[in-house]
Amino acid sequence: MKRGKFITFEGPEGAGKTTQARRLIARLQEAGHEVLYTREPGGTPTGEAIRGILQYDKAGEAPCAETEVLLFAASRAQLVRKVIIPALEKGTMVVCDRFADSTTAYQGYGRGFPIDQMLAINQFAIDGAVPDVTILLDLDLDIGFERLATREGIMRELDRIEREERAFHEKVRQGYLELARRWPERFQIIEAGRPTEAVEKDVWRITQDVLHR
Repeated sequence: MKRGKFITFEGPEGAGKTTQARRLIARLQEAGHEVLYTREPGGTPTGEAIRGILQYDKAGEAPCAETEVLLFAASRAQLVRKVIIPALEKGTMVVCDRFADSTTAYQGYGRGFPIDQMLAINQFAIDGAVPDVTILLDLDLDIGFERLATREGIMRELDRIEREERAFHEKVRQGYLELARRWPERFQIIEAGRPTEAVEKDVWRITQDVLHR
């Protein structure tokens, strides 16, 4: 059986990753593809429990930076082995809202951990599950912060990472762009400040290229 394609969405806060992932899934399903959507951190019962700790301090305390790195990796390892690899081996396409590059961008470039160390941790966690394409939705920070202030017109609580200072988020954004320069064969950059439909069109074009490989 032909292995399924693995597509990940990355980008700074407010870039529209979840929106575009769900729109892509709808298009793929309309075209007759079997598709699985998942997200990081999360995607499994273990991962969702870790998500609560990482984003909303549900353990009763904020994790230290080193713990943050390892918790993200633990969530990812569980997701890869329990969900992503089994789906790909069955020929199912997998669309993931954030993956290993998020840890490198946020904890490596954002928090200042050694990049090579982040990459080594990621390699251990993903067990060879490298995306066929990583769609990087790049966005000006001011636009991203404006989008974060309201989602679909309803005010909501920002999570712990979203509340970080602007300088942190700028490092994250630049980190993503550096990763795209490092792996140009895997990354596709889309300017995400445009209308949703325009971004969706570019996402679909990139996906069609992946499907025809």
